[in-house]
This record gives sequence, C-alpha cells and structure tokens, in this order.
Amino acid sequence: MIHQLADVQAKNIGSNTQIWQYAVVLPNAIIGNNCNINCHVFIENDVQIGNNVTVKSGVQLWDGICIEDNVFIGPNVSFTNDMYPRSKKYPDSFLKTKIMKGASIGAGAIVQGGITVGEFAMIGAGSLVTKDVPPHALVLGIPARIVGWVNKDGSKMEKCNDFFLTNEGEKWFPSF
Repeated sequence: MIHQLADVQAKNIGSNTQIWQYAVVLPNAIIGNNCNINCHVFIENDVQIGNNVTVKSGVQLWDGICIEDNVFIGPNVSFTNDMYPRSKKYPDSFLKTKIMKGASIGAGAIVQGGITVGEFAMIGAGSLVTKDVPPHALVLGIPARIVGWVNKDGSKMEKCNDFFLTNEGEKWFPSF
C-alpha cells in the first residue's frame, strides 16, 4: 500500500510494504517485504532496506545506508553520511552505514556515517552513536556507551560471573 500523498519513484518495493503520506522514496532505493515506512520519511537512491523493517516518522535515510531485516528505527532518528559536509561540495563516495538484523534505534538518536550497528543491538533514545555498536549491546548517552547486553527480544541479559546468560539459556561472551 502506497498512500496517494506519498512520492514514491522506486520500483523495487517488496510485497505487503506500506508507505504513508508525505514519504519520498527516490528511484534507486530498494525496500523489502512487509515494511512500514511512516509519514514524513525521506529515502535516497543508494539505500537498501530489508524485510520486516519499521521506519518511524521524521527519518531521513541518506545514500550509503543498508538496513537488514527486522530492524526498528524510531521517530526522528538522524543519520549522516559525510564527515565534512559543505554546501555544493560532495565527497567522491558517501560513508557506508550498516544496521544489522534485529537492531533497534530509539527516538531522536543520531548515528554518524560509517557506523555498523550489530545484530540485535539496542540504541537508547537520544543517544549519539560515534563508533560501531557490537551485537546485542545496549548503548545509551552522548556519546553512546555500552551499559548492558540485550537478548534477541530486547530484554536485558542476566550477568553470571564472566558471561551473560541469554533468555534461550546460552552463554554470551561480549565482544568489544
């Protein structure tokens, strides 16, 4: 479903994806199946979005962003793709940002270009992400720092001696 007030120029959009009013999707963007692209979202050309992704209102996805399956991007999350922006001066290539499967980014967070957010990681609302986030990490603050570890469902892992115990009963040894 593409709302009649959306400007969707892309042709590579998966089935059961919803794109709401005032969203703009440029021609070369790729969007997977069963996604929800909320109102007032802008998606540039060199953007890839996997399946089952939610992008809330007020998000702009710039060239060089790759979002894997089952990712949640909260309202007004900001991404960058150029470390030294100047008006009418463009880099030879934009920074590549990757949001791995199952990750969640809270409302109003800022993610600098060139960052990888690991699988099932969770970024707290309003955080400033200036470096890669390991899988399952819970990061908060300005700049964002690891404050804990989360399961695939987003619940906090329990600490046991030198490892964490997932809710599936597996031992998790953080890598950072």
